[in-house]
Amino acid sequence: MLQGIKNILVGMTEEGTNEPSAALGYALSLAQKAKAHLSVQATSVKISLHHAVVSDFATNLVAAENRRLQSLADRVAERSRGEADAAGVTCTVESRQLAYGDLLEHFLVQARVHDLSVLDAEAVTVDVDRGLIESALFESGHPLILVPPSARAFSCARIVVAWDGSLQAARAMTGALPLLRAADTVDLVSVMDEKDLAKRAPGVDAALYLARHGVNVTETDLPLGPDGVAKTLLRFLERHPADLVVMGAYKHSLFWEWLTGGVTQTFLKANPVPLFLAH
Repeated sequence: MLQGIKNILVGMTEEGTNEPSAALGYALSLAQKAKAHLSVQATSVKISLHHAVVSDFATNLVAAENRRLQSLADRVAERSRGEADAAGVTCTVESRQLAYGDLLEHFLVQARVHDLSVLDAEAVTVDVDRGLIESALFESGHPLILVPPSARAFSCARIVVAWDGSLQAARAMTGALPLLRAADTVDLVSVMDEKDLAKRAPGVDAALYLARHGVNVTETDLPLGPDGVAKTLLRFLERHPADLVVMGAYKHSLFWEWLTGGVTQTFLKANPVPLFLAH
């Protein structure tokens, strides 16, 4: 049984792009297994005209688009209620239209009072999605799960923990403990020579920590490949497929460039696995 997770927040922002969402189904199945409460924020971004003088045509056009976007968000909210009822999950659903900054702030306020947030790892990362990811990850104080389009339901039979001995990796590992304890198998993987590991806890110590928490864990040290850390981890995941990857996140670093740039898309397409992230 999955214990220790009682409040899950899932955010879905309607932008009219018809991008598929896997976050809701994933969060619902996670809430079902954890017997947790699910909060759904189905929001749309309110478009505003900032010029002092605008034509009636432009005003009416923007108003019509705002109504269309809110109608789409309302449909998502209604679908969320129906799917939660069918799954037997206690669910709170909110559908609002907010200006971009207010939308981010509203999501962040709620993320701080939930055990974790769940968001889509979309094929095309646009500003609002990146803003939600950054807010949840770096300002909420709680972990985030990014769900690729192919991950329709939560599973934790096999989890990979990417360990580098850093503060962020430690927070991700401890934040994921409820999931790690429920997993059949956990692989704790360190990419050697990535950093000065002499000043950080080695993987064997982290594995021992997890074992004392009742986690069925094995520890693996990988030599750093010539094409970098991400590709080294990818090759490991190709040989040992996982249901979830746990890793720490670094703001203002190469990691964040990797997370929001092209390498992330390569990672998710080559091995479409949800990412459990903590800062």
